[in-house]
Amino acid sequence: MDLSRLKQIDDVIFEIPDDYRSDMRVPVRVFADRQTLEEIGDDQSLDQLVNVSTLPGIAFYALGMPDIHQGYGFPVGGVAATEVPDGVISPGGIGFDINCGVRLLRTGIAHGDIVDDVEALVHEMSRAIPSGYGRGSRLLLNDERLEGVLSRGAPYVVDEIGYGEKRDVEFLESRGCLEKASVEKVSQRARERGRDQLGTLGGGNHFLEVQVVDEIFDEWTAKTYGLHPGEVTVLIHTGSRGFGHQVCTDYLKKFGRAMKEQGIELPDRQLACASLSSEAGESYFRAMCCAANYAFSNRQVLTHRVRRAFDSVLGDGYSNRIDIVYDVAHNIAKIEQFNGAEYCVHRKGATRAFGPSMREIPDAYAEVGQPVFIPGSMATSSFVLAGTDKAKEVSLNSCCHGAGRRMSRTAAKKRVAGHELRKELEGRGIAVRCPSNAELAEEAPLAYKDVDHVVDIVTRLGVAKKVARLRPVGVLKG
Repeated sequence: MDLSRLKQIDDVIFEIPDDYRSDMRVPVRVFADRQTLEEIGDDQSLDQLVNVSTLPGIAFYALGMPDIHQGYGFPVGGVAATEVPDGVISPGGIGFDINCGVRLLRTGIAHGDIVDDVEALVHEMSRAIPSGYGRGSRLLLNDERLEGVLSRGAPYVVDEIGYGEKRDVEFLESRGCLEKASVEKVSQRARERGRDQLGTLGGGNHFLEVQVVDEIFDEWTAKTYGLHPGEVTVLIHTGSRGFGHQVCTDYLKKFGRAMKEQGIELPDRQLACASLSSEAGESYFRAMCCAANYAFSNRQVLTHRVRRAFDSVLGDGYSNRIDIVYDVAHNIAKIEQFNGAEYCVHRKGATRAFGPSMREIPDAYAEVGQPVFIPGSMATSSFVLAGTDKAKEVSLNSCCHGAGRRMSRTAAKKRVAGHELRKELEGRGIAVRCPSNAELAEEAPLAYKDVDHVVDIVTRLGVAKKVARLRPVGVLKG
């Protein structure tokens, strides 16, 4: 991509006009500054975003968040809305790890009171939570329980399996369940892969971090979220595991045939799609909802195991202090309204950033907006922000989901020795549990953009405001 073709629209908004290429249906907008654009220019993410702008039924803009980087079909950090019912839905705009997302827990415990227990806490969590690619769980689901998880999501885990509290569900995006889920749209292979992975972390960039509220930027909003200086928090980042991957794989194959039947031609086969009103499109959407429910359930089981770990290390009763601040999805498609019409909003490596006027956010947050989480990378800070009403007009109610990679996993392993990184983290007072030094190296801080800089762009854009900064003191990696 020739960066000179981008037009600066505002402080941190750049546009590729729809006459850049003859097959574009809408312009492309990227939220970045000059420094970030130079980093983005090193991969194919902007070219991918131009390809996204050619999708049938796409409306408004193809959007790139400040953490954008190259992905499968859509770039990670890409957002696109298609018209309902005849616009398309594209698995590449959601990703293989459907409803990969982040959940923040507050503990009500001061770090100073348990500073000597953090190592033991991380160790106990590593014993209770299987991590790594392909790792199974001790929670094996029979047919009845698997179907309950897929159709009812986190509320089923709380009500029928007994993992969690009634109050938890209120603080999950969509209350932890997408109601359009249809179990019959899921393959037998996907079901088999999902039977033993509930309550597991997975590999890659998935993690569980014990953190400390290091700085408060907005006292009123932080207090509304229940966050206080020096408090211990736990951030959980994982998704639908092999189940979601299989759902995506199954429908990518089906969509190749559906595109021929529907006469859809696109510049990249990885953008395989189908009209939402078609049998293939509706079936994928319903299967995707099952995978989203699986991911909400997975993070619910992990929440239960985190609570048990606190009781095991600190004594019975500590788990009663642990509450969910919020749970957000960042690989998902949702039906949402803009200007009185419905659209299917694809968010891949992007989260909702609903402001106070949006009805779906919890009543407790109605005056301040939905929590937005932007994690760092093990040795760097993570941020809690609050969505604003400006996000609706600027970014399709969306925000970035992290710092964003600036280096591939292969390149990171060439630059970093995992055992040395482990020593460096421990030398900085961060307890580390990761079964593989190679996978630890893949997620080295230098492989990611500067999270402070990314957050600065978000706040300058106005789609979210800074609330608190979280400093890591313990990390469990897949």
